[in-house]
This record gives sequence, structure tokens and C-alpha cells, in this order.
Amino acid sequence: MTNTQEEVMQFIKEQDVRFVRLVFCDIFGHIKNISIAEDELPRAFATGISFDASAVKGFLQIDESDLFLFPDPSTLAVLPWRPSQGRVVRLFCSIMRPDGTPFEGDGRSLLQSKIREAALDGYKMGIGPECEFYLFKNGEDGMPTMTPLDRGTYLDVAPVDKGENVRREICLMLQQMGFYTERSHHESGPGQNEVDFKYGPALEAADNFLTFKSVVKTVADRSGLFASFLPKPLEGESGSGLHINLSLSKEGVPDQYLEEAMTAGILRRIREITLFLNPMVNSYERLGAFEAPRYVGWGKANRSLLIRIPPSSGEYRRIEVRSPDPSCNPYLAFSLLIASAMEGVKENLKVPAEYCGDAFQKQNAPTLPEDLAEAMELAENSSFVRSVIPKRLFTFFLEGKHAEWKAYEESSDKNQFSRSSFFLTT
Repeated sequence: MTNTQEEVMQFIKEQDVRFVRLVFCDIFGHIKNISIAEDELPRAFATGISFDASAVKGFLQIDESDLFLFPDPSTLAVLPWRPSQGRVVRLFCSIMRPDGTPFEGDGRSLLQSKIREAALDGYKMGIGPECEFYLFKNGEDGMPTMTPLDRGTYLDVAPVDKGENVRREICLMLQQMGFYTERSHHESGPGQNEVDFKYGPALEAADNFLTFKSVVKTVADRSGLFASFLPKPLEGESGSGLHINLSLSKEGVPDQYLEEAMTAGILRRIREITLFLNPMVNSYERLGAFEAPRYVGWGKANRSLLIRIPPSSGEYRRIEVRSPDPSCNPYLAFSLLIASAMEGVKENLKVPAEYCGDAFQKQNAPTLPEDLAEAMELAENSSFVRSVIPKRLFTFFLEGKHAEWKAYEESSDKNQFSRSSFFLTT
């Protein structure tokens, strides 16, 4: 991976690059970008590229609209679906105010700060997401329909699985961008697919997740299809999750201790942070069905649990958090999970008893929030969340979610609102 500004400029000169996309995301996780000419990149590195932040939902008001994008040279990647002559490359960016201070709505900078805090104590965090999505057919007018690409089920093969060529192109395109996947397959739902990322540092994993969503959408569109990351696009079918594998290491500290302590920390805070892991009305239709978790507990084998500690060794030792979904902002979600995990380690929290059978139901064990309204209330009343998420970002995020919930409550067809209202944008 390219690491310096000088190497980036040399690469651009040698590879006939004509356009540079400066990429960031809003507080809700939607990908945004500005395209600049290659000869503007030195200025971008030196003084940043300005944009109207009042036009980005949740960023700034009209009377304080200017923010600046500063590209991270280590994130250089060619966009392989663009022409080979006059190439286009992409760089992820930090967001700064005009006075040079970090913008408090920049989730990427927030995640960087949480990684630094853990590193100062000698801890190294790794993250490996597993992301599910649906492929739908387009209609004669070219607009997406709610008809899935196939009627395949878990691990089916062609011709029942009609998404294998799409997944192949996704993986090859990601490989050209320096982003490697570990496995891919048809998932349980009709037209549902999963691609698992190779393990990596937390910031790289968050960047990769946004890259992945962009590539999936692009490949699907080029194939005459529509890719949806909506948590529950089809009633009565499997929802799409973003299972987040976390590893934590520190020299001289036993792996099992770290796994159990971070599990205890996440279990303690999971209800408070669920708003940021499952941020849509539609998210709560997925939880509690088709192996998506409902109860706050852990186990070693049961895939319907909130946290699974699978049998693994070496670099594959991890815990798997199974409640998040692909509609989340990965920078905010990862920041809160890291903070929860580190709290468990620092306070030497003990993991509760492992889930067995129907013990949770009998013991009235805590559950994840029932809906978006409950998730918002838990987050608003959480001093922990407020200690992690900057005040301004938190305020604007809540405003957006309250507006979504109000629209849902006032809708005449709540089922239609939950799916159709966000189908094209998620």
C-alpha cells in the first residue's frame, strides 16, 4: 500500500491518472465524494479541498458551511471500473474546519482516536466484517423491483445460485483495489449473498466496508441488477447482517482473558450503543428472526447469539458480534465497539454464564431494543455513548433518527414505509 504523498504523486504520473475522488461519509454512513483533477492533488494535501458542508445532512448549518477534505495518502486505490486511459483513483479523507481543527462530525477521525487510545495502552485491535446483501432484478424501466435475482438458499450452487458471477466480479474488482476477501457464497434468503473480508486494522476495515458497498452497488448495476443493504428487505425472509469479528492482542496477556473481558464489556454496553449498530426502523424487523440475535448473551456454537466465540487459534482468534447490520456508519459502530471492549478489559469485567438452551427466556434475560424508539432512548440516556460520540455529532444523529421515527409513526402503511422508503438509498 502506498504510504506517502510523494509516492502517490509518482503513481499518478506513471499510471495516467486524470481524476482523483476524495471520499468521505456523512454521519449516517452514506458515501460522499468530490472529484478533482490530478494537478489539484498537491493543494489538497497542503491546504485541503473545501466543500459546502451545509448541504451534507447532519454536518453544518448554512451560516458555517465550509469544511475541508484532507486526503489520506495510504488509502490510494484505482477505481477499476473506470476507463484505463485517464484513470480515476480514490483517497479517503479527514475532515477539518477552516481553522485547521478536526471536524467533530468526522467519524473516521473519531475511530482513529479510539485506535490511538488503545495503542497507547499497548493493545492492538483487528476487525474482520462479514457482510450480507440482496440482489434484485430491475424492471423494464430500469428501476429496481422487489423481485430477487434467484430462489437460492444457503450455499447453493449454479444454476440455482444466479449470483456467482456477480460475486466473482466483486471479489476480482476488490482485489484490483488491494482489498482481499476471504470467502463468498449464496446466503439463506432468495437473491441473498455474503462476502467476508480479510482481517485487518480497524480503520482499514471501516474504509474497506465503504469500498465494498460501493463496489457491490457498481457491479450489480453493471450487471443490470440492484444491490440492497437494507437490513430486512423481504418480509418473511432472512435479514442482512454485518457480523463484526473483533480481535484484541497485547504482548504478555492471554488471548482467552482478552476475549472474555472484551465480550463482557460489549455485553454491558450493547443496548446503549445499538442505535449506532442498527440505525434504521427497518433494522429491528431483522433482530430476533432467522438467527439474528435478540437476547444479550454469548456462546461458543450458537449462531443466533449476540456474541459468538468460535473455536479458533492464532490469527483467527476472535469474538463475533452478530447484531449490527450494513446500514450502520462503520466508523461510529467500530468506535463504540472498541470503546466497549476496552472498558471491559480495563475494568477486568467477568463474562456472564454462557447461553445454554432456553435459559435466557426462563431467566428473563435482557434483550436488544425492540425498535428504533427504544434504541434512541437508551442512547440518549447513556453517559457512555456521550463519552464516545462528540456532542454535536450525537445531536444531529438523534435529530435525523427522531425524524425517521416520526415519519414512520405517521405513515399509513408502516410495513411499506419500513422497506420502500429506504430501499433505493441503503
